Amino acid sequence: MYEGPMPMTPTPPSEPGSTPPAPPVPLAALLARPDLGLRLLAGPEDVPLHWVHTSEMADPGPYLLGGELLMTAGVQLTDPAHYVDRVVEAGAAALAFGVTPVWDTVPPELVTACDRHGLPLVEVPPRTPFTAVARALWRLMAEARLHELRRVTEAQQSLAAAAARPAPVPAVLGALASRLGGRAVLFGADGTESAAAGREVPEEAARALRDLAGVLGPRPGGPASASGDGGGLRLAAYALGGGDGLTLGVATERRGPGDHTVAGVAVVLLSLLTAPHRGADATVRDGALVRLLLGTAPAEVADSLGPGPWTVVHASGGDGTPFAAAGLAAALGTPLLDAGAGAGTEDGPGAGADAGPDAPGTARPGTVRLLLPASTGVTAQEGWTLGASAPVAASELTAGDAQAARALRRAEASRAPLVRHRAHGFAALVDRDEAAAYARQVLAPLTEPLVETLRVWLSLHGSWDRTAVALEIHRNTVRQRITRCATLLDRDLDDPDVRMELWFALNSR
Repeated sequence: MYEGPMPMTPTPPSEPGSTPPAPPVPLAALLARPDLGLRLLAGPEDVPLHWVHTSEMADPGPYLLGGELLMTAGVQLTDPAHYVDRVVEAGAAALAFGVTPVWDTVPPELVTACDRHGLPLVEVPPRTPFTAVARALWRLMAEARLHELRRVTEAQQSLAAAAARPAPVPAVLGALASRLGGRAVLFGADGTESAAAGREVPEEAARALRDLAGVLGPRPGGPASASGDGGGLRLAAYALGGGDGLTLGVATERRGPGDHTVAGVAVVLLSLLTAPHRGADATVRDGALVRLLLGTAPAEVADSLGPGPWTVVHASGGDGTPFAAAGLAAALGTPLLDAGAGAGTEDGPGAGADAGPDAPGTARPGTVRLLLPASTGVTAQEGWTLGASAPVAASELTAGDAQAARALRRAEASRAPLVRHRAHGFAALVDRDEAAAYARQVLAPLTEPLVETLRVWLSLHGSWDRTAVALEIHRNTVRQRITRCATLLDRDLDDPDVRMELWFALNSR
């Protein structure tokens, strides 16, 4: 805990994660819906709503999380003043009262109690069911989340583009400051400003930001980030992953749900760009990695990456923050390629218009993706589950990405810390083009979801439960898909010879 002269209390940024949480929706947005016919009877209309809850209990307080729109028809309302006291104590954001059939009008005592506490009270007309209000709120939250995800994705692409410029560190700071609408400062280990960008801030805020960065410091095992207020601004500081005590400080007028994610991407890039002892070869390779982040096809950066061979790694775990992902990259001795920035979106950074399900940039949401020389080797890392590809040439990164994704699914299903993709010896004895043609013929009746289900099911020795875990579907869905495969292929999947033949075909596609 920070104890200094500034009126500021550093705390971990709220709800850290690789994607922003659903932003709250202002009550005014619900009131503005003419189809609902809601009417504000007491309190302000600009309060944020995080969720909605319906209860007819005499005391709903113990069942509230705080921040919700509590809806009731007053079935057990006997003491309005005490009821409102309990609702306010539980932290509800607003109260919605439905009239008829229990009450013909909203009780005046309830209006008075809400007005005394400043708790918004909304009248729900008889024609509006509570489910319609709840559905409207969820839709507004979904729209707000989609808007925030798009904003974060655009910011990530902007930061990656800045990292590829001739003066990348100032460019990344400038892009970050522009996207967050504030100031971004890179502090040295001694607390001095190394570089800065964005609009100037009051001296009080500048001192507070420097003090907040000092809370992190270069201490091993210390906090990776902290936040607070100072000089009328929202402040945040993030330790870079290079181990040299550098810290990123950000000062903004407000803090959006996705700002922590955007800053996390900047931390990853700045850690990469400021890493000590970067040789010319590493600089060229890092530039190629940034181009991959921007969506460049692997074949176009093959020369910059070198002939290889390379290993693609997919990882899940950590604490869900970009800082943990950067730490994993440092432990494996490679720059970070993708920290799951596209989570929750159809196309993450690096996903081209024609990218398939196994293309770089379209990894499963929340997956960390890394690229390192095959000679470096991959070892298990505490707190992480890893899937590693077989060594591949730079021109075959797409295939390596698919291998790593499948290996990670096997690792998660078998609860192994590390699974490596291994080429099958017999496959090398058959001409690749002939094998691919045979595979297309054998698997032609199957759709892509059936093909993937069959692949995972065979790889897990026909285990329904482990296949369901690996594919994140219900075990009954697995059974239905495998039964469908057997019907379409007209083969007995219990026959080991059939399983071997299909496995060969799946790996020859």
